[in-house]
Amino acid sequence: MNIVCLDMEGVLVPEIWIAFAEKTGIPEFRRTTRDEPDYDKLMKYRIDLLKKHGLGLKEVQDVIAEIEPLEGAREFLDELRALTQVIILSDTFEQFATPLMKKLNWPTIFCNTLEVSENGEITDYHMRVENSKLTTVKALQSIGFDTIASGDSFNDLGMIQASKAGFLFRSTDAIKAEYPQIPAFETFDDLFGAIKDSL
Repeated sequence: MNIVCLDMEGVLVPEIWIAFAEKTGIPEFRRTTRDEPDYDKLMKYRIDLLKKHGLGLKEVQDVIAEIEPLEGAREFLDELRALTQVIILSDTFEQFATPLMKKLNWPTIFCNTLEVSENGEITDYHMRVENSKLTTVKALQSIGFDTIASGDSFNDLGMIQASKAGFLFRSTDAIKAEYPQIPAFETFDDLFGAIKDSL
């Protein structure tokens, strides 16, 4: 039994925080897991930045409402889901992911949740489990699944390396250079072919 585990941002949809940086004109929001491997440090930085600029959940959700999946992402996902089981493993939050899942034809997603005050301020975040992507892949393996994983950032490397097959997709030159043993692809057709060959 195979199950494919995919990252969301940078793989299926544009990076939410980069879109938010562009919309608000605040370049500090461009920092993502491609730049900062420590997710806790990154999220505390983002929450502090939101507070500093008086921005909350509504402002982020307004930007997300305008985000469209990457070209070809929905077709890739539909074709993949017709072939095998797929779960999106993301470090994003349910408050961010829902409108994007609708645009992707409602795939299964495992993500995290935000703590939001009554006035809409994002005050904290809660991870589903520690090292959620790697932990989830190991849990799936423990109940009889062979996993195939793909992502673009530092926080995807654990699930990629722990899976029977793993691929980088539209990753950075720095990550590809540091992990030359991981096959890297730039198009959905090539990624689909590699996943299909691994089933």
